[in-house]
Amino acid sequence: MALYKYRAFSSQGKQVTGYLDASSMQGVKDQLAKQGMHPISISLADQEARQSWWRKFFGGSISLKDKILFTKQLTVLLKSGIPLLQALELLTEQFQGNLRAMLVNIKDDIKGGSSFADALSRYPKTFDNIYAQLVRAGEASGKLEVILERLTTFMERRAAIKKRISDALTYPLIQLVISLLVVGVLMIWVVPSMASNFAAQGRELPQMTQIVIGISNFFVHYYILILIAFILAVVGYKYWASMPAGKRLLDTIKLRLPFISYFARMNAVVQFSQTLGMLLESGVNIAQALDIVVNIIDNQILADTLSAARDKIIKQGRIAQYLKQTDIFPPIAIYLIQTGEQSGQLDFMLLTVAKNYEEELGSLADSMSAKLGPLLLVVMALVIGFIVMAIAVPITQMSDIPGV
Repeated sequence: MALYKYRAFSSQGKQVTGYLDASSMQGVKDQLAKQGMHPISISLADQEARQSWWRKFFGGSISLKDKILFTKQLTVLLKSGIPLLQALELLTEQFQGNLRAMLVNIKDDIKGGSSFADALSRYPKTFDNIYAQLVRAGEASGKLEVILERLTTFMERRAAIKKRISDALTYPLIQLVISLLVVGVLMIWVVPSMASNFAAQGRELPQMTQIVIGISNFFVHYYILILIAFILAVVGYKYWASMPAGKRLLDTIKLRLPFISYFARMNAVVQFSQTLGMLLESGVNIAQALDIVVNIIDNQILADTLSAARDKIIKQGRIAQYLKQTDIFPPIAIYLIQTGEQSGQLDFMLLTVAKNYEEELGSLADSMSAKLGPLLLVVMALVIGFIVMAIAVPITQMSDIPGV
């Protein structure tokens, strides 16, 4: 079976497009004929995706919202006693585009003898290592629906904290964009116009006015070089930040900057504790769980420490002492994790730590928004005020001259 995209005329003469799951193009034609439609073109959906690089680059990814919806619906179907293949067949009809094509291919792989986890792992950009490993653990234990339910909760909590942080930054970013637009208009149009008027008067300008005019002239005459330098700086930063040495230095800086350091620490604690706790709770062994965490965690210092101590952690069954070496985890978090190790409830304690600091991270995001907005407003008001004053002072001096 494969997924085909078709364009056809309906019985009312309207042109329609859609997708059909069939064994061949003739099968698609037969299904369209039964619906009273006349095909114009039929093509494999996966072929179309490979050819349409524009669509693949800008709209080919599967959103977290769709992945959560798929996982949640699959959980409900499996809990209802519906077999996996039949559940995937039903879900194929509920989605469109890339996700639907993906589900058809996953279903065909399972029919060909692959496990569900192996089929998912062929799409690492959509179903990452955590997802595939948890599904593998669910298949091995016979509790796939339970694992999928945990996955749904995990993704929903991750989406919620991301949305909370994004919402907290939205208003300050809007303020910043508007302020930069105002400064841009003043420096590119208003200041050059006023500078020509001042030059016609032939009077010596105040120091602040000369500074503003100099900056304005620089932007007006060298904007192309500024744009090129900005693009090169962004590309260079992205490349540097993707390298291990760059990641480590960047994380070191984040952990030392005031205010940002606390935010970076809490984010690392939540990400590590939540991921490792869920993997261990689902039956993934400590060796595989550590490998997954090291590969997906954002903080390079924590990842390097865990990677270097991996064999010792596996042998000793203890991780708290190595977390303490990173200087990232708060003492109370270390204490809770140690308690979990001693009581044999490490997974439970890790999830408890994640939940506690996740709430603190959300509160920190709200606090950051409340403080950042007014601070940014004051800074931009000072910048715009300086430019306006630099223009207003010469105008005032000119108005004081008799006969002007």
